[in-house]
Amino acid sequence: QVQLVESGGGSVQAGGSLRLSCVVSGYTYTYSRYCMGWFRQAPEKEREGVAGIDSVGSASYADSVKGRFTISRDNAKNTLYLQMNSLKPEDSAMYYCAADTRTPGYYSDYLDHKNFYYWGQGTQVTVSS
Repeated sequence: QVQLVESGGGSVQAGGSLRLSCVVSGYTYTYSRYCMGWFRQAPEKEREGVAGIDSVGSASYADSVKGRFTISRDNAKNTLYLQMNSLKPEDSAMYYCAADTRTPGYYSDYLDHKNFYYWGQGTQVTVSS
C-alpha cells in the first residue's frame, strides 16, 4: 500500500517561509514515474490544488501561489517538496501531498484533486498577520 507522509508545517508570520516535505513509501510503481501534487484545504472551504509536478519535472501552479511557492522532487529520496515563501494569512490551511501513477493530459489537471488516488494525512500551516 502506498503511503505518503507530510512534514514541515507549522506557524509562521506573514512574509515568512516554510518548506513542506512528503515521503512516499510502499509503492509498487517506481516513485519517479508518479505524478505528484500539493493540495490545501482551509476550514469550510473546498480542497484546492496548489502545485503539481510530473515525472519529468514539469510543474503547474495555482495563480495564487505563482512566484511564491516552488514544487520539487528528489527521486533518489522518494520525496516531494513545497518551498513556500512570502507566506500570507490566506495560505493558512491543511496541506496534503498526493500521488498517482497516471499523468493528466493538461498541466491544469495537475491541480485537480480528482486526478490523484493516493493521499497523505496532511500537515497544518498557519500564517499570522
